[in-house]
Amino acid sequence: MLEYTLRTYQSPTRLVQRLGAIQELGSEASQLGMRRPLLVTDSGVKAAGLLEVALESLRRADVEPVVFDKVRANPGVQLVDDGAAEYRSQGCDGLVAIGGGSSMDTAKGIGVVAAHEGSIVEYEWGHSPIRSRIPPMIAVPTTAGTGSEVTLWAVITDPKRKIKFNVGGTPHIAAWVAVIDPELTVKLPPAVTAGTGMDALAHAVECFTMSYHQPFTDAVALLAMEYVARYLRVAFSQANNLEARYHMSAAAMLAGLSYGTDSAGAAHAMSQTAGGVHDAPHGALTARLLGPVMEYNHSGEPARFARMAAAFGLDTRGVSTWRAAEMAVEFVHQLTAD
Repeated sequence: MLEYTLRTYQSPTRLVQRLGAIQELGSEASQLGMRRPLLVTDSGVKAAGLLEVALESLRRADVEPVVFDKVRANPGVQLVDDGAAEYRSQGCDGLVAIGGGSSMDTAKGIGVVAAHEGSIVEYEWGHSPIRSRIPPMIAVPTTAGTGSEVTLWAVITDPKRKIKFNVGGTPHIAAWVAVIDPELTVKLPPAVTAGTGMDALAHAVECFTMSYHQPFTDAVALLAMEYVARYLRVAFSQANNLEARYHMSAAAMLAGLSYGTDSAGAAHAMSQTAGGVHDAPHGALTARLLGPVMEYNHSGEPARFARMAAAFGLDTRGVSTWRAAEMAVEFVHQLTAD
């Protein structure tokens, strides 16, 4: 179908990816002019020994970070504002986020406040505009799901209103560099592997079926779906399988790119709302909602859902478009159950 509605796409993030890519962190920070970045992370990353690996790489490049390890799941307004105060008081000149989506979103939020003023709550999407690029930031994901290393969004929790709100929708909030090292994900507990992997799938599915989709986002979303369908169960059951970890890290990044400047769909809308009230893991919530949302939506554009069935590796030869669309929904229900 010909499309006359204007579509745009921007991604200012440089991608650095390979097994062992964490060793490039110091060099990348140095190239961005960092000497004293705020390193944003959580206690789990520290306990897994990943923080020390990052610090070694940074220090080899004469970069001495200030460690801010107070991040928790569903990061709140006060955490971001405290981080921004720490950034300023310590005279930091950049940001390094090491962790899952919570650490990366926290760092983005800190960057917004550091580049402007006030509190992060003032920059809720639709309120005060983000007029300036955040300070140089490197995102180092240790999970394979959120894609925050490449998205133009951060999700912050406001416990006073019991909501999670979006900040961004502009290249100004994007990480300057994403260092993607699949080896950092091998210590993930199976439940986290599953939840974050399903989050990546939800990004891909919802961005492929939203009204703002375009050829580029279609392409990366479909490849992300293919990788999740093929490798998530393997990564879940074989934590040290580097082939599976590599492709799941790629899937998370590709699904993140499929966002463009838009947001996701109903599964994310509901899981984000529920997460603001119940402080539950985002990936697990989204996983439970994705199948039912697809079941509701597939009749609206069955050809797109049939195309997803092919990406999932299902044999759709000789079946109708409608049946192929149903097969895609059934596949996601089964993957969630598994």
